[in-house]
Amino acid sequence: MMSGPAVRVVLAEDSTLLREGLVRLLDEAGFEVAGAYGDAEQLLADVGRARPDVAMLDVRLPPDFTDEGIRAALRLRRDHPGVAILILSQYLESLYAEELFASGQGGLGYLLKERVTSLDSLADAIRRVHAGGTALDPQVVSGLLRSKHDPLAALTAREAQSLELMAQGYSNTEIARQMHIGVGTLEKHIAAVFAKLGLADTGTEHRRVRAVLAWLRAQ
Repeated sequence: MMSGPAVRVVLAEDSTLLREGLVRLLDEAGFEVAGAYGDAEQLLADVGRARPDVAMLDVRLPPDFTDEGIRAALRLRRDHPGVAILILSQYLESLYAEELFASGQGGLGYLLKERVTSLDSLADAIRRVHAGGTALDPQVVSGLLRSKHDPLAALTAREAQSLELMAQGYSNTEIARQMHIGVGTLEKHIAAVFAKLGLADTGTEHRRVRAVLAWLRAQ
């Protein structure tokens, strides 16, 4: 269970069974579900009352099942910038992910439904975006990597791998373990990433999130 006030979550999912299942699972994980809706317009209409910390949306929602969820997420970013966004979809839409992350803000995630294998992993993603970080499925990351251009071309393979794992939301300890290197070596890779992307340490901005966003915008 989480300490402190429960994170307030709203979700938009057209499948009644999945929507109700998510409500129960999130409640079990200690979140407060402030609203669950069958389409994005209902969520947007109620967001002022619900006052969510995190909004979880599918990409394709009624009435047309095209990009309603992404468009709703973009409106939330504009009108309610304090609300973190987590896309939970069965569709890998790199273009949609790029559009959403182009806002230059943190507190964003994109997960694929069939690859969310536990409540713990979903809860962890919600907490990451609520804290201002990112939570990206590795397949989403790979789809974005296939089309990336400068300024990321200057990164070495290990630096690019470090940044890819940062985009997935892993901590330095977790990244070092996956790369089979020491944390000190990883920190050198990350420092090189920051330097090559021109991300100076201002003391007020989260360079880790800024690096991920710079990477995602370089499509």
